[in-house]
Amino acid sequence: MSKKDNSPSEPLDIDIDTLLAESARIAAEYDASESSADDFESNQHDLQDRQALRRVAGLSTELEDISDAEYRQLRLEKVVLVGVWTEGTITDAENSLKELSALAETAGSQVLDGLIQRRDKADPATYIGSGKVVELRQVVVATGADTVVCDGELSPSQLRNLEQKVKVKVIDRTALILDIFAQHAKSREGKAQVELAQMTYLLPRLRGWGDSLSRQAGGIGGRGPGETKIETDRRRINDKMAKLRKEIKEMKVARDTKRQERTRHQIPSVAIAGYTNAGKSSLMNRLTGAGVLVENALFATLDPTTRKVTTGDGRVYTLSDTVGFVRHLPHQLVEAFKSTLEEVAGADLIVHVVDGSHPDPAEQIRAVRQVINEVGGGDIREIIAINKADIAAPEALMKILREEENSFAFSARTGFGVETLLAAIESSLPRPRVEIRTIIPFTRGDLVSAIHERGQILSEEYLPEGTSIHAMVDGALAEQLSHLS
Repeated sequence: MSKKDNSPSEPLDIDIDTLLAESARIAAEYDASESSADDFESNQHDLQDRQALRRVAGLSTELEDISDAEYRQLRLEKVVLVGVWTEGTITDAENSLKELSALAETAGSQVLDGLIQRRDKADPATYIGSGKVVELRQVVVATGADTVVCDGELSPSQLRNLEQKVKVKVIDRTALILDIFAQHAKSREGKAQVELAQMTYLLPRLRGWGDSLSRQAGGIGGRGPGETKIETDRRRINDKMAKLRKEIKEMKVARDTKRQERTRHQIPSVAIAGYTNAGKSSLMNRLTGAGVLVENALFATLDPTTRKVTTGDGRVYTLSDTVGFVRHLPHQLVEAFKSTLEEVAGADLIVHVVDGSHPDPAEQIRAVRQVINEVGGGDIREIIAINKADIAAPEALMKILREEENSFAFSARTGFGVETLLAAIESSLPRPRVEIRTIIPFTRGDLVSAIHERGQILSEEYLPEGTSIHAMVDGALAEQLSHLS
C-alpha cells in the first residue's frame, strides 16, 4: 500500500522564503492601492476619523526601548512640561508653556504638570540645571509620567544628559511639532516635506545605546569599508534625504507651473497666513466655501488650498490657505516647506489672520511676521484680520486696531465683519495699469470675458458692430487687444 502524499515522513516541498516574499509583495500592493489618492482634499470627515482613532492610555514608553535610529517614535501619553524663563515677564513664560501644552495635547498626550526654571540662559549640560533635574525626576516619579517635553530646542548632549538623569524619554519642542506635522500631513508632497524635516532633525542626534552602534561589522560580509553601524545609518539617512529633496524639487515644478500660469495672465493672488489655530481655514471656507478641515487644534491643516474668487465687479483672483506658523517654528520645517511657503512669498496681498482671543496676540503677530520675512514676503502688502471678535475682549481688539494699520475685526464663526474684510481685500488688489478703448466683434466673446476677469471695466456699450469697452487691463491683454482688426 502506497504512502499518501501528505505523509509526515516526507519533507514538505515548500520554500518558506518564497512564501514570505509573496506575502510582503501582496501587502505592499495593498498599501499602495490604499495610499494612491495623494490629491485627496481635506474635508470635515477627517475630523471624525481623527477623533475615532485615539492613543490607548497605559502603554508606557520605556527608555531602553527607544532608539534614535527609529526616529524615537513619539508615543506620547503622560507628559511633564519643562520651560526655561530667560526673558520677558512670568506671564510670557506661562503663555509659552500653555502653548506647549496645547501642542502636546494635539499630539495625543495627557499633560500632568508643568515646571518653569528662571535662568539667565539655558544650562548647556541639562537645559534646566542640575538642581532642577532632581526636582523634575521627583515630579516624574510622583505623577507616573513617561515623557518630558522641553519648551525649546535641545542640543544632542542636553537631550542625552537629561534622559540619563530623569530616566524617561525626553523630547524638545521641535520634535513635538515634527510629530504633529507627521500625523497631519496628507498629500504626497506634504509627507515628503515632513519626512525631510524629521531626518534633518534626526541626523545630528543619531546615537547608539551602549556600544550597540559603535562596533564595526566583522567576519563574512563585514569586510570592506569598515563602517560602524551608526556610520552606516548616517549614510543611509543622507541618501534618503537626497532622494526626498529630489522628489520635492520635482513636485515643486507642478506648483511653479500653476503659479507661472497665473502670473502670465496677471491674476492677482492673495495668501491667508497667520498663527496656527487662528482661524485661517475658517476664513477660507467663509469666503470661498472650500470645505477645508476646521478643527480646534494646532496645525490641523498643512496642505495649502487655492481657490478662485470673483470680486463684485467681476475681476478674478486666487485665495490660498497656507500652513500655520508658531513661535520658534523649527527651521527644518521652514526649509522643507519652502515650496509651500512660496505661496506666501509670491502673493500680491497677505491676509494675516490673528486670534483676537489669545492672551498675547502681539507676540503671535511678531512670530508670523518673522517667518514671512524668512521666506521673502516682508515687503508684500498686508491686511491684519483679527478673528474671534465674538469672544475676544473688546479692549484687546481696540488695542490691535489702534496699533496695526489696515486692520479689521471679524468672526469667521458668526460672519461678523466678513463683508467689510472682503471689501478691504478687493480694494487692496493690484489694479491693471493699461487703459484701452476698443470695439470687440461679437464673435470674440472670449476677449470680453478676459477683460471682465482680468481687467477693470470703466464703461461697456453694445453697438451694431460689436461691444465697445473702455477698461483698464494688464499689459499682456492690452497687447492681445491691439492686434484686433
